Amino acid sequence: MDQERELELKRAEKLFLTPPQFMLSVARLEQLPPADKNEIAFAGRSNVGKSSLINALFNRKDVARTSSTPGRTQQLNYFNFLDLLYLVDLPGYGFAKAPPQEVKRWQEVLVTYLKGRVNLRRVFLLIDSRVGLKKADEEIMKLLDEAAVAYQIVLTKIDKVSAVELGKVKTTIEALLSKHPAAHSLVLQTSSEKRTGLNEVRSEIASFI
Repeated sequence: MDQERELELKRAEKLFLTPPQFMLSVARLEQLPPADKNEIAFAGRSNVGKSSLINALFNRKDVARTSSTPGRTQQLNYFNFLDLLYLVDLPGYGFAKAPPQEVKRWQEVLVTYLKGRVNLRRVFLLIDSRVGLKKADEEIMKLLDEAAVAYQIVLTKIDKVSAVELGKVKTTIEALLSKHPAAHSLVLQTSSEKRTGLNEVRSEIASFI
C-alpha cells in the first residue's frame, strides 16, 4: 500500500471516531427527511450483517440494532453523520419473520426509495461471503442499474470462509459486475467480528463528505 493511500485510510478512520446520531425510522416515503445532504445506504439480504457492519465501522455496539432473527429491520433507519451525510440502514430483503402483507408493504417502500431518492450517492450492497450472490441480490442489482443508482458490493463475514472459497466468490462477483452499468468495480471484503477491511469501507463513505 502506498503512503498516500495509507494516509487516506487513517483520515477516514479518524472521522468514524464520532458516532452518527439516529434520526428516525421511515415506514412511509412521506416521512423521508429533506434531501439536503448526500446519502449512502446499506442494503442486503436479511441477516447478512448490515447492522453489525455499521456498528463495527464506528467501533460501537449500539449504533444499529442487531438481531439473530432475520428481518428485524423493517424500516429505513436514518442516521446523521457529522451533520454532513445521511447513513441509511435499509430493511433486509429475501426473507423475514413478519406477516407476508407487512413484508410486501415495506419491500415496496424500499423499491420506491431506491428508484426515487435524488441525493442517494451510493448503495453498499452486502453479500454474505459464505453463500455468494443469490437471486434476490441480482434482482436488487438489476433494479439499481435501471434506476441509475451507483452501488458497491461489500462481502461480509470473510472470517467464516477459507481464502480459497473467498477468492472464488470474489472472482465470480467481479466477472458479473461488468454486466451491471451502475456497479462499482471494486469489491470490498469485510469481517465485523475480526474488524477486517473496515477502513476501506470508511474511506469509500468518507469520499461523499
